Amino acid sequence: MAAKSGGSGGGISSGPGKLLVTLYGIFTVGAASRSLVQLTTRFDEAPLAYVLSAVAALVYAFITVALVKGGEGARKAALACCAVELLGVLTVGTWTLVEPSAFPDATVWSDYGMGYLFIPVILPVTGLLWLRRTRAATSTALA
Repeated sequence: MAAKSGGSGGGISSGPGKLLVTLYGIFTVGAASRSLVQLTTRFDEAPLAYVLSAVAALVYAFITVALVKGGEGARKAALACCAVELLGVLTVGTWTLVEPSAFPDATVWSDYGMGYLFIPVILPVTGLLWLRRTRAATSTALA
């Protein structure tokens, strides 16, 4: 089994990374469940919102898997996905405030995740910081 990169004693899913894995896992299940029900029962009511919730679920799932897998490649993939997630939250959050009529129903990222205690905007920032920190710790350990 490949060694996971990260700080002393573990990889990207150790220490605070465990909390990130847990939160991303919860958000994966929550967003996927919600979007699946919405897409199959009410798609015609707010297709854009429901598709965006499904996209959020896929992003959350990918980050969860990358954090669990560990290694430098997974860390880079998770870093890219966290950046895409943050861009999505900021874009959709701003869009829902500027043109609320485009979103007759909320997405996970609506109003910057206000319906989820702003965790959708905090999570990618935290993820980016953690992934950057684990890279710095790995670089220091290898030097």
